[in-house]
Amino acid sequence: MVSVKQVQVTFDCAKPERLARFWCEILGYVVPSPPEGFDTWDDYNRTLPPEKQDAGFACSDPTGVGPRLYFQRVPEGKVVKNRVHLCVRAGTGLVGEERLAALQAESDRLTALGAVQQRVLLADEENESCIVMQDIEGNEFCLD
Repeated sequence: MVSVKQVQVTFDCAKPERLARFWCEILGYVVPSPPEGFDTWDDYNRTLPPEKQDAGFACSDPTGVGPRLYFQRVPEGKVVKNRVHLCVRAGTGLVGEERLAALQAESDRLTALGAVQQRVLLADEENESCIVMQDIEGNEFCLD
């Protein structure tokens, strides 16, 4: 039996590099070095056929613990709610008003980067408080 060692999360989007750099800011991820022989990703990109230029971009957790994120250009825009979304753990270990304040502070930081706060879901017997957000291309994610 083969066991999975790594996971990549792939996003369909209009502007892969822009969205990848946005998520780098949110998660503290980094853009990998360009392929050997190229000083920058722009240098590499210029060597590709026109239809492949700016078609994909990736970012990864510098610690190697989190999944790699890959962003691929698609012709259609986002139409419906995501079936899968990322949860950004901004309130881990906090409860009550302290948790909500930490989540709101992170929401404010991400809003300054272009994210949009959708709604605040307050804690109940089954769930902790979280804030539903959208990234710069409208993909939903949660701060929890």
